[in-house]
Amino acid sequence: MKINRNILTALTVLTFVFCLNLTATAQKRRTATKRTATAAKNTATATTNAEIKAGAGKVSTQIKNVTRFIYLLGGIARGIEDIDKEAKTRRISQTALTLNDTNKKNVIQSLKNLRAGLAALEAEFRTKPALRLYNFHIQGISDMSGQAEDLAAAGQFTESGKMLISI
Repeated sequence: MKINRNILTALTVLTFVFCLNLTATAQKRRTATKRTATAAKNTATATTNAEIKAGAGKVSTQIKNVTRFIYLLGGIARGIEDIDKEAKTRRISQTALTLNDTNKKNVIQSLKNLRAGLAALEAEFRTKPALRLYNFHIQGISDMSGQAEDLAAAGQFTESGKMLISI
């Protein structure tokens, strides 16, 4: 009986171990198959990154344009406003007044061109899905440049430059 009992115990243990092995193989993790959708996703990401870089380049160009314009406007605005003050108090030659009016028109036209560039940049950021995330950074720059243009048209060139600094 002892031998039968030992054999029965050994068979029970072996059966139990065998059953554990069977369930362990059933629980093994299978390797995932690679899908081709990742290639399309990588292409979309690359396109988005390219659009973001192009947008950043355009922003950088407009920053340079505004900075250069403000730098040049400082001296020009002072000269225009000084000649306007002298024209009210003293007699100035007609050629100086004509040149001053031409300079005013040139500054206002340059402001219009600057505003057009900023408006185009803002519109591009508003319409392209990849750039919409960054739209809030530049939102309203065309309105601010419009205010600067209005100030320049009113003869307040220095104030116009101050408005452009806030852009």
